[in-house]
Amino acid sequence: MKAFLFDLNGTMIDDMDFHNRAWHSILTEDLGKDISMEETKLQMYGKNSELLERVFGKDHFTQERMDELSKEKERRYQAAFKPHLKLIDGLDRFLEKAHQKGIKMAIGSAAIPFNIDFVLDNLNLRHYFPVTVSADDVVLSKPDPETFVKAAELLNVKPEDCIVFEDNPKGVEAALNGGMKAVVLTTMHEEHEFEGLPNILKFIEDYNDPYILELI
Repeated sequence: MKAFLFDLNGTMIDDMDFHNRAWHSILTEDLGKDISMEETKLQMYGKNSELLERVFGKDHFTQERMDELSKEKERRYQAAFKPHLKLIDGLDRFLEKAHQKGIKMAIGSAAIPFNIDFVLDNLNLRHYFPVTVSADDVVLSKPDPETFVKAAELLNVKPEDCIVFEDNPKGVEAALNGGMKAVVLTTMHEEHEFEGLPNILKFIEDYNDPYILELI
């Protein structure tokens, strides 16, 4: 493979439970929605505004209000998660080996730049990722392939020469729709939740799995 494309949350850092709690707090405490943690988890894909529209319906909030809620959710997430911020086990070594082999790497995430910067700057990872594609850079969110296809284009690599690292079924579906294979991190979802997605190369718990060294 010529390029590795990484989702961020749940794929590079094991933080999805913190996102879930932050969203659940916003939805229930701030907005009065009767929604469980499990249902909140199922809604956590795509852009923040899309989650709000799925839960409350279109046109329930103005765009300005959705932007405010999105920023407040991310502030709560970052405050709670920062003491725990670290890469998923083995990823630091994997990134360095891939970098030494000349494999191009990018981040393709539904996160806003505020959250991508939070991770890259606090963990000093920018030298690995000359390309980042965020929620602000695409029109259509995962499972549409735009995020990963755009990342491949910016790296000047064909989609079929990329491997996507993901933790979410919608993200793996986006890779499939873009003609890319995927490696799945089982940080937030179980294997059975990915049924019907034929582009999965391997399920891994972390980057210490011997399989991923075969990709370099």
